[in-house]
This record gives sequence, C-alpha cells and structure tokens, in this order.
Amino acid sequence: MGLIAAGATDIGRKRKSNQDAYFLSLENKLFVVADGMGGHNGGDIASQMAVKALPEYLIKNISMEPTPLLTGSIKESNRAIKNFGETHPELVGMGTTIVSFYFRGQNIYVGNVGDSRGYLVNNKKIFQLTRDHSLVQEKLNYGVYNREQAALDPQKNVLVRTVGFEDDVDVDVFIYKVVKNDIFLCCSDGLHGKVSDEDILYIINKHIPDPAVATQATCEQVVKSLIAQANENGGQDNITAILVIAQ
Repeated sequence: MGLIAAGATDIGRKRKSNQDAYFLSLENKLFVVADGMGGHNGGDIASQMAVKALPEYLIKNISMEPTPLLTGSIKESNRAIKNFGETHPELVGMGTTIVSFYFRGQNIYVGNVGDSRGYLVNNKKIFQLTRDHSLVQEKLNYGVYNREQAALDPQKNVLVRTVGFEDDVDVDVFIYKVVKNDIFLCCSDGLHGKVSDEDILYIINKHIPDPAVATQATCEQVVKSLIAQANENGGQDNITAILVIAQ
C-alpha cells in the first residue's frame, strides 16, 4: 500500500506571524503538524523545534516498536523545547501542540498533544481520530457541556496539555488499521476551528470522488481549498493541514 500526500501552512488574515509548522516525509511515512504558542516569537520557535526534534528522534530510533517510538519522539520534542525555554528567559512558557501520523505495516499510529487534530475520511464519512486536550473538551468529557455549548465557550482555546511547558508530557497514541483508499487529515485549530467537520468532509469529497485515482496534485488542491475556506470564514489564526491518501 502506497501513500500520496501534500501539506501547506498559511499565516491567515489576522496574525502578524505564523506560529504553525509542519513536517512531511513520504520516505519515512511520517507527517507532523505543530501549532506554537508564546510571546517574543516563542510560538514559532517551539513549533519549528517540534517538527525538527520529532523526526530526528524517530528516524534515529526506527528499530523501536511504533507506539513507544512515537511517544518517545514527542517526549523528546517536549524536552528540547522545555530546555531551550529555560536557557532563554524571554521564552519561558513557550509551547506547542503536536499531532503526528506515522505509518508502519498495515497501521497508522496517531500521536497527539494539544488541540491540533487528526481525521479519517472513510467511505465518504469523517471521523476524528484524536481527542483535544482542552478545557472545553474536559467539560464535554464530564458532561458539563454539550457540543453547542462548547462551541460558544470563550475558553475553548485554553489547553490543558502542551508540548514544552512541563518537564514531562502525557502523549496520546491511537492505532488504526489502514484500509486502501482511506484519507487522513492532520491540521491545526486554525482549520478545524473555522471550518466545520461537515464542511471539511464536503471539500474532501468534492475534490476526491474516488481516492483510488487521486494524485499528488489532487492532494495539493484539497489542502489549498481547505485553507482558503478557513480564510474565507475569518482566518483569525494560522492554518496548517496535511492530507494523506492510502492507495
């Protein structure tokens, strides 16, 4: 089973800098999106460090089993960012989200910290593979909110778990058996926060009526269209997306 993929990042319409970053490697079957946060350029430094440290650790330790390998890669990113912040006082408190796809054998391993998301589109239906580490998601988990209330919460962007803020970080890893023609999307909240899951699905299905005959150019067009829709809906944040199709 082969993979085709495309990714892009965009500053959006409101921000003065882009604190998102991404990594895409078909050779290593690894895809990463990071959404940084922190003043004095801390956010863009953190996200850039994440998309550098994670692949370096993973490739160096490729003989490990996939789940501990991906977990260790994100923990290494956490250590690198935390240590850098401690030696640069103006950057203390910087951090980043990470969502990562790693394909090995018949499985995809999805690593996640924060509120960047991984999605699966299968048989023209969309499924969220990750769970946000946000205050609003915790309220949803405990039944304090329903989905409609959560969407209106002014604290919906407050995270309870990030990479680089603490000495250690808990990493979620989800495992899914890949089926031919599965479509995977990882993205920052600049996309999923401005474009509904239903509209994300509509755009993907519009451009990819049959994943079996999709091309690299198709993937690029989908990513471009998703980012354009986020900007059309306000573009208040940086926007990053990677689309991967299993063929």
